[in-house]
Amino acid sequence: MALFRRKVYLCCLLVLFGGAFVRSENDDDGVIVENVEQEEQYHSPQLSSKSVYLAEHFDDEAAFKKKWIKSETKKQGVDENIAKYDGKWEIQAPSRRILKEDLGLVLTTEAKHAAIAALLDKPFEFKDKPLMVQYEVTMQEGQNCGGAYIKLLSRGTNTKADLRKFHDQTAYTIMFGPDKCGNDNKLHFIFRHQNPKNGTIEEKHSKKPSQRLDDIYKDKEPHLYTLIVRPDNTFSVLVDNKEVNAGSLLEDFTPPVNPPEEIDDPDDKKPDDWDEREKIVDPSATKPDDWDEEAPAQIVDPNAVKPDGWLDNEPEMIPDPEAKKPEDWDEDMDGEWEAPLIDNPACATAPGCGTWSPPLIPNPNYKGVWRAPLIPNPNYRGKWSPRRIPNPHFFRDENPFKMTPIHAVGFELWSMSPMLLFDNLIVTDDASVLEDWTRQTYTIKRAKISSDSDSLVERLVRSVVSRPWLTTIGVTVILTLVAALCYFCCGQSAEEEPDVEYKKTDAVVEDDPQELHEEVATGGAEGGEKVPKSGKANLEGPETPHESEPEPELPEKAPVDTEGAGDGHRKRKPRKE
Repeated sequence: MALFRRKVYLCCLLVLFGGAFVRSENDDDGVIVENVEQEEQYHSPQLSSKSVYLAEHFDDEAAFKKKWIKSETKKQGVDENIAKYDGKWEIQAPSRRILKEDLGLVLTTEAKHAAIAALLDKPFEFKDKPLMVQYEVTMQEGQNCGGAYIKLLSRGTNTKADLRKFHDQTAYTIMFGPDKCGNDNKLHFIFRHQNPKNGTIEEKHSKKPSQRLDDIYKDKEPHLYTLIVRPDNTFSVLVDNKEVNAGSLLEDFTPPVNPPEEIDDPDDKKPDDWDEREKIVDPSATKPDDWDEEAPAQIVDPNAVKPDGWLDNEPEMIPDPEAKKPEDWDEDMDGEWEAPLIDNPACATAPGCGTWSPPLIPNPNYKGVWRAPLIPNPNYRGKWSPRRIPNPHFFRDENPFKMTPIHAVGFELWSMSPMLLFDNLIVTDDASVLEDWTRQTYTIKRAKISSDSDSLVERLVRSVVSRPWLTTIGVTVILTLVAALCYFCCGQSAEEEPDVEYKKTDAVVEDDPQELHEEVATGGAEGGEKVPKSGKANLEGPETPHESEPEPELPEKAPVDTEGAGDGHRKRKPRKE
């Protein structure tokens, strides 16, 4: 019964603790932490701003098929057998379902060229508003080698017929996104700059991100990529809303936008008599007469003496006397058997064994090969460099932000890992629109992922951190549970170990086992005549019966198992009253 009461007590404490934790999941202002039902709260994002050039959530497959065009051409400069863009694009739910009804554009094939594109709702002109491009990528099976970048296609790709011809040489204004092969991973931001002087176009590559981004290629989770290019020629690259790269279009790209004002004269040649040697060998130096180049670097120490006790006739190693030839040793095949060598025990206490030879010491007369010293070159004219001339191709573009207008976007990829998923692509020039789009898409998705992965301990820690008053409750509950566990494991009661108490007294106690035995033996109050109660002495020796009552005949006792019962039933003389 006591054990049952303890279990009930513990269960009550656990229920109270769980109730307190559930209540702690509510903020002080009544906001409830998101739960599994959040999966039902997802709706395709909606925007009604004129600042949107393209907003694609890929949740409507019918609308997707009308807008997005798969390339039907071939990649240039590769073998004919692999040149065709035959990679497959499909609208699918993520392999790891996060939000119900949320779909994405999936490149389902691997090791195939794939290209797909869509026209913007209206062209983006680089004037006085920033360009903001953002999309999600989930590498559902990781990425070993391949890209997941997007191309913003230049003016000239204006129709769906142009999109059917989309290939690797199609003119683009900006290329942005992740790319990896082996240990080399990049987050591209490339823009094509037109030379205002001669009209040629050159790719400009941004500097490397300031942070390592290895995890985005292997954690198989959705990641958000954001590019912002501003009219003041600054840019920012963000991953999961955290800035990983930033700088200036004028200063942080290779090759630089503006060429140098001067260049080396390609026609200038170094004169034949130009001497660039800063020092030369002294032509007047001669080797001293006493310089011996043949002297050895080390000689025998003439002062060395053989130590006393050196055992000349004892070898350092001897055959192991305890070794025995293996039974399966075949001398025809294995050769003559020899015992393995061991250190000679006779040499253990001696200075040494075997033939003694004096040690070598450095030769004081050693000088090595003689070389003439170096002296300053009287004809030294310094390092030659060609003269500088004005750069005939020099120009100064102070506003590289004004790039070629963008008319379409597209993915032109090759990947060794299938199931690349793209989602929630937007092109805009308004930061508030971008924030609203992110709030309706990636923010909800990350919150759901975080909620699904949180353990009970993590949620409790987060609750305590956000609500310090829970610390007191938590400590109290934990101490109560510890005390209850100690009581449950270590506590004892008289009900569980009655034998110990009965051995301490001869008096009749409540629920006396002997009394119970006698009542059972005589049938109790209803089963026959009741035997008078007796103390423990009655069990160990007979008392003188009353004269008026005959001594009742007790039934024969059943044998008692005394193993582990302390002293057991000891024989003692009847007690005198």
